[in-house]
Amino acid sequence: MRSKITIMLLLVAAFVMAQNPKREFRGAWIQSVNGQFQGMSRDVMQKTLSEQLDVLQRDGINAIFFQVRCEGDALYDSRYEPWSRFLTGQQGQAPNPYWDPLAWMVEQCHLRNMECHAWINPFRAKTKATTTLANTHAYFSHRDHFFDYDGLLLFDPGIPENWDFICEVIKDIVKRYDVDGIHMDDYFYPYPVAGVAIPDDATYQKYSKGGDRGDWRRENVNKFMKQAFKTVRSTKPWVKFGVSPFGIYRNQRTDPEGSATTGLQNYDDLYADVLKWVEEGWVDYNIPQLYWEIGNKAADYETLIRWWSQHAGQRPLYVGQDVMRTIKHTDPSNPNAHQMGAKYALQRSLPGIYGSCQWYAKAVVDDEGNYGSFLRQYYHNTIALQPLCPWIDSKAPKKIRKCKIVWTNDGPVLFWSAPRGRKEMDKARQYAVYRFTEDQPVDFKDSRNIFCITQNTYLNLEYKGGETNYVYYVTALDRLQNESKPVKQKVSL
Repeated sequence: MRSKITIMLLLVAAFVMAQNPKREFRGAWIQSVNGQFQGMSRDVMQKTLSEQLDVLQRDGINAIFFQVRCEGDALYDSRYEPWSRFLTGQQGQAPNPYWDPLAWMVEQCHLRNMECHAWINPFRAKTKATTTLANTHAYFSHRDHFFDYDGLLLFDPGIPENWDFICEVIKDIVKRYDVDGIHMDDYFYPYPVAGVAIPDDATYQKYSKGGDRGDWRRENVNKFMKQAFKTVRSTKPWVKFGVSPFGIYRNQRTDPEGSATTGLQNYDDLYADVLKWVEEGWVDYNIPQLYWEIGNKAADYETLIRWWSQHAGQRPLYVGQDVMRTIKHTDPSNPNAHQMGAKYALQRSLPGIYGSCQWYAKAVVDDEGNYGSFLRQYYHNTIALQPLCPWIDSKAPKKIRKCKIVWTNDGPVLFWSAPRGRKEMDKARQYAVYRFTEDQPVDFKDSRNIFCITQNTYLNLEYKGGETNYVYYVTALDRLQNESKPVKQKVSL
């Protein structure tokens, strides 16, 4: 059976491989709230993360979401919140020997030409399993700014001072760390528990002007998202702000424009009006968590990905993929294969979708169901640049300068100089190197022609007797991977 599944996936992968895009978001979530790093020494955690990043890089992942704020805490040296128990085992206790996981992760991701997005949970202040909060936790400064809900403690989303505080936390991260994005997950108002009401009567009486409480709650989250977006953009304009909401916006039985599903709803149950955030331009990307399988009776993956494609709006839509559920279920049209091939075929054929993100990174690293192997060998077997963000910046950097071949004792080296750029967003951060044989058509749109992405201004070449004539082209990439015009250099290797 295993060989049949492999053969069928190869057939599907061969079809998808031919269409590997030049620009595609290929992300993975590395979570902390599950306790996988709790109590690890610095050296063990760095070794663990290094090994994960190395495998993910080989699997073609080009963006990492690293969870740094799980419950009003920090897996970084925060000026506002205590060290996380999910790092040291005790909230408020600094790592010993000292290190800063976020700073380290940013550096390590960038060394591997990956983006690093700081992943935060905005309103959760205590998980159910947390028994003790550090005396520096925000709760002890303003207890009336929080409420309990079924064992959770949450920053009350209806209190404007909470928006201000969380945005100060965001600003601190963006200002002090070279992150590529701020990322929020699916938790806004709490997931509903049957028979348990949200205890926000006092907040509603104080801050609302009457009217429907659901509309008021949604507007609270809207105002917070707008403020968070403006905080990021005003601090460092190149840093992206994105969200990964629950996979159902609304069901058709609630709204005729909703999806043909019957599950929990962002709009009605979590008070998250995701489509409004996209419409208003308050997010730079949207990653709905489409964690179900194709054929799920309540929330069919194919139904949902088609619905989100139709409602992608003016921002890139990436698909949140559940690795374990994908490999657990067989393709309804092919019982000899799991659903990875069918899902990728949908993802890459529908408009408005520019990539995916894998939940969770460790499942990819462990190659569950050959998922990582198929990414590496087929779906991600060519290099992909990030999707463009023209609403942030559409200006390409200038061309590289002084491109030449230098013959050294160790062989030929392709050298160039960085282009001139005064402003941060005009400077080159990376370079794309394309390679063609002398008789090969020059096509910069075909991802198979990207030889490498590098931060260096040189590339060591392999000399094999000078029998093959190559043409190299080098382009400059800025922080948002806007691409300059190419510069050409010929060499016989």
